[in-house]
Amino acid sequence: MSQIRTAHLLIKHTESRNPVSRRTGQQVILTPSLAMEEITNYMQKIQSEGAASFPNYAKERSDCSSFRADGDLGFFGRGMMQQSFEDAAFALEVGEISGIVSSDSGYHLIYRIA
Repeated sequence: MSQIRTAHLLIKHTESRNPVSRRTGQQVILTPSLAMEEITNYMQKIQSEGAASFPNYAKERSDCSSFRADGDLGFFGRGMMQQSFEDAAFALEVGEISGIVSSDSGYHLIYRIA
């Protein structure tokens, strides 16, 4: 497989490489531990409600500019994303949602679309 398509929900924290939310344009004030609590809550909601709820939560909360597209990052190949994100994304089956993935950007939940 040369390319996959994913969506994600990103919660940035004060130690993120660029701690500004692309959704709000504001400086992020969440500590890593508070960001972890918040993403854990979203993960639990999505697990209980099912994958169909993922786009709504990504649009509502993600700190990535992809929130406008319900978290959809489009297609990408190896070497195009941060390593921890890429490794987790390529390990998913289509329709599967990752656990919490930490990267230099913050904490992610990743949904494999294709």
